[in-house]
Amino acid sequence: MPESDSAPAASGPAPLLGDDAALRRMPLEIVAVAAVLALGGGILFGWRTGVFVLAGGGLSALAFAWLKTAVTRFLQQERRGALRRGVALYLLRLGLICLAFLIIILLFPKQIFAFAAGFSAVVLVLLREGWRAMSLLKTWKN
Repeated sequence: MPESDSAPAASGPAPLLGDDAALRRMPLEIVAVAAVLALGGGILFGWRTGVFVLAGGGLSALAFAWLKTAVTRFLQQERRGALRRGVALYLLRLGLICLAFLIIILLFPKQIFAFAAGFSAVVLVLLREGWRAMSLLKTWKN
């Protein structure tokens, strides 16, 4: 019994607060989920829908990876200028995402839902990672 109690103490809160492996694999999982959704959308609604679902998932994966990198850099910098730079980069990222949606709305208005469905693949991946993190907790079962 003492051996099992010492294992979580050695690792500490790292699996919940700083699981770098999960953060590294999430962009790939977002693209994988979007690819599955794109395959289904392509079969049901046509190849163009599948392409837009996949494009939305790709943009979502890029946005997640960019946000992860920006937050990592933000936390490693001095507090003085980091907050201003962090907010500016976040607003730039948000603006570029909105621009991508605007372009899709203007050029391909019938495909906006397909693009949004692909972009929302991140929600499914976050739910899966949350479920995984909860299953790793042993205290909630006791």
